[in-house]
Amino acid sequence: MSEAAFERQIRPIYDALDHGSNKSAINACNKVLKKYTNNTLVKALKALALTRSQKVEEALVLCDEILAAVVTDDSTLSVMTHVLKGLARNSDMVAMFDNAFKQQPQSEELGAQTFFAHVRTGNWKSCQQVATRMHKQFQEDRYVYWAVTGAILQANDLGTPPNIRTLLYKLAHRHVTSCPTPSYMAVDRFHLHLLILQELQLWDEANTLLESDIGKSICSASLVCNETRREIWRKRGLYKDEGERAQEKIKNKDRNWLEFVSVIDAAFASVQGPDVSEEGKSECSENVARTRGFLNEIAEVDGSNNRSASLALLELEKNAFSHGISSDESALVDSMVNYFSQFGDKACCFEDLRPCVDLGADAKSRWISFLGSQEPSFATTGDLQRVINVRKLQRISLTASELSTDKELQLVSIYIEEYMAGLELGSSLPVTELQPADDLAILVGHAFVSLWTMTKDESYLYNAAVVLEFALTRSRMSFQIRLLLVRIYRLLGASSLALDHYRAINIKQVQNDTLSHFLLTRALTFSLSATGDLTYPSECIESSQIYVSNSQDTPDFIIRAFTSEKYSQVPEFVSFDDRLENSLQRDVVKLEHVRMRMTHEPINSDLIDMELIELKFVFDRFHHDNRDFGMLPNYQPACQPSLNDQTLMFGNSTGQGWLWYFIKIYIRAFQHASDLDDIVEEKLLIGDRPKKSPEPEVQLPLRERLAIRKPEEAAELTVDELQLMEWATAVSDWLEPYHDHTRPPPAVVLAEANKQNELRTGLPLRGVDLKALNGDAHTNGHSKKDEEAPPVKEPPQLVTQFFEHMHTRFVQLQQSQCLPSDLLHVATLTQEAFLLFAVESHRFKTASVVKIYKLGALVQSLKDIRLKACAVLKTMSNDLLKMGEVAGSAERRKSFVESCKPVTDFPKLHHDFVLNIAKNVGESRKKVLEGVGKGMVKICANYGQ
Repeated sequence: MSEAAFERQIRPIYDALDHGSNKSAINACNKVLKKYTNNTLVKALKALALTRSQKVEEALVLCDEILAAVVTDDSTLSVMTHVLKGLARNSDMVAMFDNAFKQQPQSEELGAQTFFAHVRTGNWKSCQQVATRMHKQFQEDRYVYWAVTGAILQANDLGTPPNIRTLLYKLAHRHVTSCPTPSYMAVDRFHLHLLILQELQLWDEANTLLESDIGKSICSASLVCNETRREIWRKRGLYKDEGERAQEKIKNKDRNWLEFVSVIDAAFASVQGPDVSEEGKSECSENVARTRGFLNEIAEVDGSNNRSASLALLELEKNAFSHGISSDESALVDSMVNYFSQFGDKACCFEDLRPCVDLGADAKSRWISFLGSQEPSFATTGDLQRVINVRKLQRISLTASELSTDKELQLVSIYIEEYMAGLELGSSLPVTELQPADDLAILVGHAFVSLWTMTKDESYLYNAAVVLEFALTRSRMSFQIRLLLVRIYRLLGASSLALDHYRAINIKQVQNDTLSHFLLTRALTFSLSATGDLTYPSECIESSQIYVSNSQDTPDFIIRAFTSEKYSQVPEFVSFDDRLENSLQRDVVKLEHVRMRMTHEPINSDLIDMELIELKFVFDRFHHDNRDFGMLPNYQPACQPSLNDQTLMFGNSTGQGWLWYFIKIYIRAFQHASDLDDIVEEKLLIGDRPKKSPEPEVQLPLRERLAIRKPEEAAELTVDELQLMEWATAVSDWLEPYHDHTRPPPAVVLAEANKQNELRTGLPLRGVDLKALNGDAHTNGHSKKDEEAPPVKEPPQLVTQFFEHMHTRFVQLQQSQCLPSDLLHVATLTQEAFLLFAVESHRFKTASVVKIYKLGALVQSLKDIRLKACAVLKTMSNDLLKMGEVAGSAERRKSFVESCKPVTDFPKLHHDFVLNIAKNVGESRKKVLEGVGKGMVKICANYGQ
């Protein structure tokens, strides 16, 4: 049959796949395969349809057949790339392209695809080797730089030893210098060359390149090359030369801030290092005076059109005082006053001056007096911004002795009054614009949070919520106000309102990694999954989509950077990919999802086995903390914790230590309940294992790693979470011998898995040789082992008394009039302990296991603990339901309105508006309290027997 006729036959397959009709695609493939039994392209298309239909075992059989055939045509290779990516079999994809390239070594396209396959897996050593081979074969200069980039990326890998790193850079240097085409023929090649010379400290060669006419031309046109040049000069100690060069550029109207930094660094070059002589200080003093004069000249020329020179003067005076060149801070204060006078009507003024406000007593008094002399004016937006900057600078300069309840309430009145006056300037703005007075509303929030921190009176949080909600009616696009409300509502236990504001921010793409911690930190506290409300688990899944798209898209961006020879972008894309792939927030959200999943899905072997494997992968990662806490503005006094720290629920965040502690108890509990050991897991695992962290601790045996407890990690846990950790460890230690004794051998587990797979797909389990299985494989279910069962011991006191202790803790919090979030924290941790206990005792619910191994006494102990736990959970549930009724009552709404007296004196914050906020908060609290309470009863019904 002709190629055109074959194209017509397979066209329906492509159409079905494009429209997501996988079943139709499979049927079409079967029809074509009847005529063309061994056609690899049709098999690959069928494997793709099977993969998308979740028929993994059938897809794997076809994949093995295709890979064994060593395909070389582009169409089949392209389809197989999608199939193997979907199955997470990246190593097979690399092997497929390697074999194809070996079959057709003259094909440049296959060579490039082989290189790109290694790029997708991050195997930079192989990338360098393939690119070197391609250069020898095809004599293309770009392949030299592909090899150079591969060597550099391999050298920068965390797992590369320092001595090998140096060798790799020397190899890259040899590649560049032996290339027939000089590096300066392309900007990115020139940049690579500079990076290598910088790393190897080949200063003379670097100087030759940089001082050449073409080198100067490239650096003047390319920011990335100029930045590398600047770093090289600094490492050579040429601060003065760099300073002179920067001054010339500034005189020629270049206002790049890095040039001003170079001028300042040159002024302090003589006092760099630990040992500074008097001669060096004297020279530095002269340099500072000359630099001050130069910057003053530039500042006069620029005026208010550009603030670079004025900002550099601030930095110069600050450094002069910190290095002991200036004996007092009067010059610094003069610069601050001049800067504020000139740029006080700019929003950036506060952030520019903030690093300078840590002054001595006399200088601070003079600075505060200056700020106090500024008369408030609301004639223009510039005047309003000047008022805002004054209030911010005054607030961060407050001392502990000045802070009091009365002082903060006085400031609240000032902030609200000025906010209301400032709203008039934005009255004609469209709803999509931010109000120029928004920062004053945020300052009100800061003051009320400060009052709550000092007094622990939650009524101040009510006031903050009312003012911020009012601000949103005028400036609904303000993400900073919404983020602050998310924090406040989580503290108040009004989780649905926090979720509404979080969603209103409309977070996109990578922001799901940097900002999702505002909502999903300890999300189990507010989860209603046990009652069937999957809002929070869905939010976890949605926020995790960025990691899926990253693993699919970022390798393509890296490949495009190689093909277009944008080598300076490759390390940035690689770093971006690595930071997202190994994101701390990704795995914190993953663990939160596991905790919530257990409350609404049946605890069975499928859930246990899947989560065990995935959590072990997480446990092997080296994490990057990409969370952005700076998105929440902080205008609190320096003597107080930041606003972020003040509004953190339970006073701390969930960092690496928190993740490690919880993962350890979950891995251990799932290990005990699962029949998977390392042998079985290796046989049943379909995709490749993720790359392990090079950290020495990760190389230890898993059992040893699970036993490690570090004080710095424990510091990230609340008191109640630490109590849960100790209890879970005690339960695991108590039950571990019985789990180890009753767990069936690997041969039995694999035989059963093979049997189930044949029933489901009609195919034997891939990679399992039944003939190699020993006699245990033919045993049906559990059988007695030769060694005696461990004697049944009484449970430790910590295990038996844990739930009573948590109930006592719950009652104490009730009596202390704490925030609802604190009560929910204790209640959901108690519930979590009960579910962990259900996992730990899952194996012993099978009557045959209990009978064979004579574990009746153990089962009775488990039953006693379970009954106590159910009694405590039901008592907590009743209390939460009662609290929910009270939270939604008219009396509580009335109390809310009365407590907002500090803000209701202002006409626009009228009674009806405050009452509506009170109603929303009450209903949200009622929903979560009743939802968690009802969920506890449901969980007791499911696992209480």
